[in-house]
Amino acid sequence: MNRFGEMLVFVRAVEDGGFSAAGRSLTMTPSAVSKLIGRLENRLGVALFNRAARTVTLTAEGEAFYTSALRAIEAVEEAEASVFGGRAAQGTLRIRSMPTFATHQLAPLIPVFRRLHPALRLDFVLSMEPGNLLDGGIDVAIHVGELADSSLVARRFASTRWIICAAPAYLAERGTPRCPADLAAHECLNFPSTAPWSLWSLRDEAGARQRLKPNGHVAANTGQMLLAMARAGAGIVRLAEFHIADDLRSGRLVEVLPDHHTGAEDPIYALYRSRRHLSQRIQVFLRFLDDSFSHNPPAWRTR
Repeated sequence: MNRFGEMLVFVRAVEDGGFSAAGRSLTMTPSAVSKLIGRLENRLGVALFNRAARTVTLTAEGEAFYTSALRAIEAVEEAEASVFGGRAAQGTLRIRSMPTFATHQLAPLIPVFRRLHPALRLDFVLSMEPGNLLDGGIDVAIHVGELADSSLVARRFASTRWIICAAPAYLAERGTPRCPADLAAHECLNFPSTAPWSLWSLRDEAGARQRLKPNGHVAANTGQMLLAMARAGAGIVRLAEFHIADDLRSGRLVEVLPDHHTGAEDPIYALYRSRRHLSQRIQVFLRFLDDSFSHNPPAWRTR
């Protein structure tokens, strides 16, 4: 690996907090990261990290080298950007997203993005699993909802509402709820109880906000399965508006309890590691998200 590559690995080890975390981000083994850092230290003739049993921290020399390495990386990327501009993004961009947002919102935009950046390879990882969203070499993660405390940079580019709805056939058979309490008499399709989206927020008759876990005998860990069952008339469901906007417009689904909606919206973020030395491939994708979802209201808004 050349000196620029060594600096990239060193910076990632600093910002991810250790060799193991850096290895996950770079799809390298921890031992490979450790050996590379060791070679770098031997070449420089100084120790860059204080190594303890479970942690590594920067030495004074490491702090100085980190600052200089950041400047060097930024200078290289600025030089490339000055020559090639946004259309020259190359390499592989790894994007993690919840499946429904990727399928219903990102996928239709990919032909346009590919025409703008034909040299850039896209690798999508669709997952609902919790944990570090940028593990496994992910460059950008799309996250819907409020964020826990995180060292990641969060760039909000859109928002969405959660809509309670059902198929007309289900409502014709079972009746239409008129207030939140009526949901107790219905079959409600939901996410597993451990998922944050399993709580439904509504306003009661007095206008007070309440959160409830509705009754139901069917749960699924993906919104796509819940949507398919709702379309088939299996029950009432609560899904993100960006997911079901076409169904609401077409009449396949009908909004339930619209007068009891809280009006709240969940933010949609693009997450990445650092504002410093941001690669060209990440920059052009973030810019594309901003350009594509800057509508106010968003394109999927149904009312």
